[in-house]
Amino acid sequence: MGDSAIFMIAALAFISVAGVGWVVAGGQNNRANSIRLRSLTARDQMKRGKRKMAALDQSSARRKQLQETLKELDQHQKEQRKRTITLKSRIQQAGFSFSPTAFHITTLAIGLGVALVLMLVGQTILVALAFGFGAGFGLPRWFLGFVRKRRVKKFRLEFANAIDVIVRGIKSGLPLNECLRIIAREAPAPVGPEFQKLVEGMTVGVDLGRGLEKMYERMPLSELNFFTIVLTIQQKTGGNLAEALGNLSIVLRARKMMREKIGALSSEAKASSGIIGSLPPLVMTIVYLTTPEYMSLMFTEDLGRLMLAGAGIWMGLGIFVMSRMIAFDF
Repeated sequence: MGDSAIFMIAALAFISVAGVGWVVAGGQNNRANSIRLRSLTARDQMKRGKRKMAALDQSSARRKQLQETLKELDQHQKEQRKRTITLKSRIQQAGFSFSPTAFHITTLAIGLGVALVLMLVGQTILVALAFGFGAGFGLPRWFLGFVRKRRVKKFRLEFANAIDVIVRGIKSGLPLNECLRIIAREAPAPVGPEFQKLVEGMTVGVDLGRGLEKMYERMPLSELNFFTIVLTIQQKTGGNLAEALGNLSIVLRARKMMREKIGALSSEAKASSGIIGSLPPLVMTIVYLTTPEYMSLMFTEDLGRLMLAGAGIWMGLGIFVMSRMIAFDF
């Protein structure tokens, strides 16, 4: 056997031994790598599970706190609805600062004045007292209700703009209190004065939630109630206040558009009811002006006065029914 053959055999033997060693060592390394990979995978899964459980616990805690907050707000609103609206509250909602005693004195003065004027023009005491009571009891309360409704309507129209000011201020980095001060300074009445009272109360230590409750008593609007709920929840549970108030502003503007649409659709019914209700007094006035001797019998004769009283009662009932038919609660 030649030297070359021996060298080839030795080389093949060396390659075989090296291959077997590499296979054995590689298998052990692969086994060790597989074990280490499984260990790392299990450890990563445990960490993920812990993070998920922590997130679930945090979410559950926030959800529980939110439910408790909503429950408290709902209970508080039920208590507020049970309260009767006092005369003092109506005066505040109308924007006046006089006391209920002054209102009662004014009512009495108007009633006595009307009664005295009717007695001076020759009416009987019974008629003068009846008209005096109606004027003294009805006219001031009607005027107070008219001013109150007009003021509430103005507040509702400008409230969405005030919320937009808060949203833009928070997005630009201003604190909530500074945004409220901006509204108090720059918003038109009655939004500006109401927020000014809120800011003044917070300056002397009144809590924001309590201040908003007092504002709701002076301005009982569902829009303001929504605003109070958003701020109360954000204070207790956290969250993006700018986004929440932005969504509230969108909802309020959508409600405004729906309210205007309902008003436009019901304008025809309101006009028809106004025409129907005004026709009998208008015809009676025209007949009295053209032929006074014909219509004067309705005022001089007992039967005529009785017929006028019955017609007035039926007209009042008809106007009341028509007003309720076209009054939409939205």
